[in-house]
Amino acid sequence: MEYIYETHLHTVEASACASMPGEEYPAYMKSLGYSGIVVTDHFFTGNSCVPRNLPWEKRIEQYCSGYDHVKAAAGLDFTVLFGIEYNFQGDEFLLYGVTRQWLLDNPDIESFSRRQLYESVHGVGGIMIHAHPYRERGYLSAIHLTPDVSDGIEVYNAANPDWQNALGYEYALEQGFLMSGGSDIHNYSLNNMGGMSFPYPIHTIEEFVKGFMAGDGTPVFRRDVHDSSTSFRPVTEERDLMVTTTEPNLEVIWH
Repeated sequence: MEYIYETHLHTVEASACASMPGEEYPAYMKSLGYSGIVVTDHFFTGNSCVPRNLPWEKRIEQYCSGYDHVKAAAGLDFTVLFGIEYNFQGDEFLLYGVTRQWLLDNPDIESFSRRQLYESVHGVGGIMIHAHPYRERGYLSAIHLTPDVSDGIEVYNAANPDWQNALGYEYALEQGFLMSGGSDIHNYSLNNMGGMSFPYPIHTIEEFVKGFMAGDGTPVFRRDVHDSSTSFRPVTEERDLMVTTTEPNLEVIWH
């Protein structure tokens, strides 16, 4: 039996671009075949809806409220884990293995460099995955690649077109990175979705980190998730997700 986990998910409580309350996710994601999810709301350096004028503790409390609401609504048979999506110059990282206490202990985190963040995350046993590395949007002026501070690459992001995912896949392959997959879900409207498949159940974020770093996870995707006849498949079964047909339109900057 394979266990599918969503690794990239946003709630309305903390992400300005999301429109789905945390409490609605467990039932919906279970209906699509997921065994669990990692809540990765946009942090304050990205598209966050948390007011900046609050005391640090209150900001963290609101930031974590989406995760708290998802957790409270989930049953014992559905795993809910905590993560973060952290933005620099459009290059965003999924942080796994960090905690609410880690955030409270680092009130200067918004001023961290990429290297400082990487070392701090690793200091508590966490990892940094470069999310959608070749994403192009109207608000982005360049693509920033950061192999020295990445533990893996998100090669499938359901919110991106196939050609951008394929560029990420080739980048990960060329650099020898472990590969991740996720939906980047913000609401019910996403028709294609993704995640990580494991041959065993994941119960804690520590187990997720360990399993990912051991190479036990497989990036998967599913087309037309609202069609019950479809299912999750490995990214390696779809040529369009592995072989580039389009070059980047934006300048690529290496760090």
